[in-house]
Amino acid sequence: MEPDRGDLPQRTAGGRLNPGDAAEAAGALDAHRPMLLGLAYRLLGSRHDAEDVLQEAYLRWVRVDRNEVGEPRRYLSRVVTHLAMDRLRARQAARETYVGPWLPEPVPTAPSPFGPLERAELRDSLSTALLHLLERLTPPERAVYVLHTAFELPYAEIGELLDRSAEDCRQLHHRASSRIGRDQRRFTADRAEQKRLLDAFVAAADDGNLAALTDLVAADATAWSDGGGRVRAARNPVTGADRVARFLLGVRDKGWPLTVHRTELNGQPAVVVSSAAGDRYAITLGTAAGRITDVFLVANPDKLNWLPGTGPPARPGPVSP
Repeated sequence: MEPDRGDLPQRTAGGRLNPGDAAEAAGALDAHRPMLLGLAYRLLGSRHDAEDVLQEAYLRWVRVDRNEVGEPRRYLSRVVTHLAMDRLRARQAARETYVGPWLPEPVPTAPSPFGPLERAELRDSLSTALLHLLERLTPPERAVYVLHTAFELPYAEIGELLDRSAEDCRQLHHRASSRIGRDQRRFTADRAEQKRLLDAFVAAADDGNLAALTDLVAADATAWSDGGGRVRAARNPVTGADRVARFLLGVRDKGWPLTVHRTELNGQPAVVVSSAAGDRYAITLGTAAGRITDVFLVANPDKLNWLPGTGPPARPGPVSP
């Protein structure tokens, strides 16, 4: 039986690690790093937290008797999953203090730090729209949903990772899918359609064309703006086609002129916008049926550290009501 994640035996007397042993452990973990980082990121929606989880996993892994570990990938997946779930519980308890909507930390994926994204399920499971929806779930529901949907693990194997029965995991996945509900359509759009809508969105916003922008947006669309209390951002979601379009043009007018950097974030077409005042916004879209259903605007500078070459960091400022 593999050692429990909370009871890892020391490799050397006195707690000191042999340098060669540490290097061997690091090499074994690095062999699975993209998958493990992708797992932690999907569970947490934050690359910063995902990197911290991998560091914690390494500290546990380097002290375990690896001769007793039959499958390092499975063992490390178990450790990473439990550590991420612990962080999720702590974060959910503290979420009430966050200013405004909380959105996932955008991560460039061309190339992907999470390994190849050949399968649509792997790519879709990184989308801002899905990661935002996953915030509705409990940590066990989220873990089961990610492991089954993105990594295609059978319920029996997920049960071994989570110390639950296969039937329990099946029920958790069913509840997770029900809680996400019909909004799943917002993260499974065709990439060509996503790019077309993003291009039209940028053109309409750049021209200040309210009618064209409104025509692109679904009647029940929502704009989510995450400033985290660090920069100016809407404290509440903005809903409705006309209100969303006017809100976006308001953001555009406050920062004019703008520099638009086209990129790929979270497996989908995206833009990073830099204003003349030095503010930055990472923008991705949720789409369905040829319309924009969600606009995700991340302005919190603490969440933009992974974006290369997009100008100076945003200046701290008041949060608009």
